[in-house]
Amino acid sequence: MKLAEALILRADLQTRLEQLRERLTANALVQEGEKPAEDPEALLKELEETVIRLEEIITRINLTNAATLQDGESLTAMLARRECLMQKISVMRSLMQAASHTVMRGSRMEVKIFSTVPVAELRKKTDQLSVELRKLDTSIQCANWTVELQ
Repeated sequence: MKLAEALILRADLQTRLEQLRERLTANALVQEGEKPAEDPEALLKELEETVIRLEEIITRINLTNAATLQDGESLTAMLARRECLMQKISVMRSLMQAASHTVMRGSRMEVKIFSTVPVAELRKKTDQLSVELRKLDTSIQCANWTVELQ
């Protein structure tokens, strides 16, 4: 199984867990004399099996990521760098949006509002980081479809 297939399976199992949560919650209480739409015991058994499968696949994914080198760097390190880049870009975009907000003055007597940061420079830096993020993500995706799961 390729790493990408394992990642898809992990997502499917996580979705399944959320569905089981909803089904268990919906069948947790019934009126006296009524039966639940689904057997909570059977759902709990399915929950246990799903959690075991999810733990196994996450472990294998993490071991594979740690052991796989792509462009001289482990996938684990690349994933951490990607996450940090995404966070940084997000913060910078929020800052640019806030700093670009213009305030209309009704008269010359009203207080002037100025940006405290150079928006154009921030935009250029954010664009560079976005290019770096796309290249990094492409490299990660390439590894995901070529590396065998451990």
